[in-house]
Amino acid sequence: MFGAVNEEFSDETKGVKTLFGEPKKAVIKLAIPMIIAMSAHTIYNLVDALWVSGLGKDFFTTVDVPEVGTGALAAVGFVLPFFMMILSIATGIGIGGGSAISRKIGSKDKKGADNVAIHTIIITLLIAIVFTIVFYIFADRIFISIGAEKTATMAISYGRVIFAGCIVIFFTNVAFAILRGEGDAKRAMYAMMLGAGLNIVIDPIFIYTLGLGVTGAAYATILSMFITSIILIYWLFFRKDTYVKFKFRGFKFNKDTIKDIFRVGLPASVQQLSMSFTMIIIIIIINIAGGGENGVAIYNTGWRVVMIAILPLLGIATAVTSVTGAAFGANSIDKLNIAYMYAAKLGFIIEILLGIILFVLAPLISIAFTTGPEGILIRNDLEIFLKITCIFYPGAAFGIASSAMFQGTGKGTYALIATLLRTIVLSIALALISTYIFNAGIIGIWWSLVIANLIGSIVSFTWGKIYIRRLLDLQQ
Repeated sequence: MFGAVNEEFSDETKGVKTLFGEPKKAVIKLAIPMIIAMSAHTIYNLVDALWVSGLGKDFFTTVDVPEVGTGALAAVGFVLPFFMMILSIATGIGIGGGSAISRKIGSKDKKGADNVAIHTIIITLLIAIVFTIVFYIFADRIFISIGAEKTATMAISYGRVIFAGCIVIFFTNVAFAILRGEGDAKRAMYAMMLGAGLNIVIDPIFIYTLGLGVTGAAYATILSMFITSIILIYWLFFRKDTYVKFKFRGFKFNKDTIKDIFRVGLPASVQQLSMSFTMIIIIIIINIAGGGENGVAIYNTGWRVVMIAILPLLGIATAVTSVTGAAFGANSIDKLNIAYMYAAKLGFIIEILLGIILFVLAPLISIAFTTGPEGILIRNDLEIFLKITCIFYPGAAFGIASSAMFQGTGKGTYALIATLLRTIVLSIALALISTYIFNAGIIGIWWSLVIANLIGSIVSFTWGKIYIRRLLDLQQ
């Protein structure tokens, strides 16, 4: 079924042909560009944290820029959960639209794929407008309510710039997902790398040369995304060489199409939101445990490094969603299973290697992020965080691959339940237990995150194998 390409698809894009190819090769072909792109994006996040920590202060400016250092890192840490919340909704809509597009491609429904793409874009823009208005207006109340006292001014200033750019954040992420959904991972990679590269270059200019401090980092983020969105608009709406086509004239909302998108998109958004919600609660628990703003800075900075470790898994996951979606649409469960298991095993091997490397490099990484006088105070604790979190990397491969497979096959609710178990239930519950019962401080919180992620991954993978076994039974 995947070996031959239908005549209707014979002159279509390379991405579509990749989806119909051998599943292991399809996973690799789609995963590698996304891993590269996500690596560039993660490197940007790390460099951004370095600029905010004060690394380029002496090189880029001769004037005093007060809004950098540990306080600025803490301010970004307070904004990060809400930035992730925005990304969560955008990513969820993108996953829902991309998954539906892949399934339509698998079932050879070209008009259906086009219709899904148009609906996804319009829904994205409407939701982005709502987020922009609400978050921008209530920024001051939001950050003060979660404990940003000394850094409240910086957090509000940084946050409002991010919130004002919600539309470009939403659009770029959903456009990436549409390209991935039709197997065009390379162009998604080019656009993501451009955005990350621009951000790295203009960050110190806005922070130091223009003297905007931590707020300048937010301006740099939104500007780079805006430039990226212009290129994506050209590719999707003007160049018109993508598989899906956008015809907005005479557009009408279709209930079945909306359901198809939100069947995966809504659980995926809630799934991502649960991670943001968990970050907010963990920040509050860090303060309760006596970690204060230094603890928030450790958590914010350390989690950026964690994202480096799991980014290969996220890249593989984007491939799994597209490949399993096409396989499911074509009713080829054997190849769906091959793609799923191959992705899980590949991710496991990669994460063992990365876990070892990051454990060894933890002292050097900690030094890089704590160059200023204030940073020295958190250096040892940051190293401990990095070494503890290395433990759950290999196990995460099975959980992330399982969630991606559920999303690809239209079972977004399954992925959501498994994620809620790991985040809302286990992470928060164990962090509270370690704080209130064992009085283990922030070290106990770090161990709680590790244990929660490992248990969640085991549950997700077990569920995934049972689900595929049922699909195979139904096919026979």
